[in-house]
Amino acid sequence: MTKSMTKSTNKEPDLPECFGNLAKVFPMGKNGLRETPEDCFFHCPVKTRCLKQAIATKDGVKVEEEIIERSTKAGAMNFFERWSRKKQLHKREIEK
Repeated sequence: MTKSMTKSTNKEPDLPECFGNLAKVFPMGKNGLRETPEDCFFHCPVKTRCLKQAIATKDGVKVEEEIIERSTKAGAMNFFERWSRKKQLHKREIEK
């Protein structure tokens, strides 16, 4: 996300076009984990707001489900905690 990027039609005209776009700002990496691109990580002044916005979308719910599944497979989360967190995610998804 550099200054030469086109600006979006978001409420704030100074936000980059990719602001809050999960596929652009937190894509799946080659190793099966999501990664922040270098341009975002080192050069974007709104990266934290952008990632929060991306995670707050319906697609962001999928990211949280991925985290839950990895935690369960690694043994860091038991069945009841997994069930509870998935239920919370489902409620959040319905609200959107």
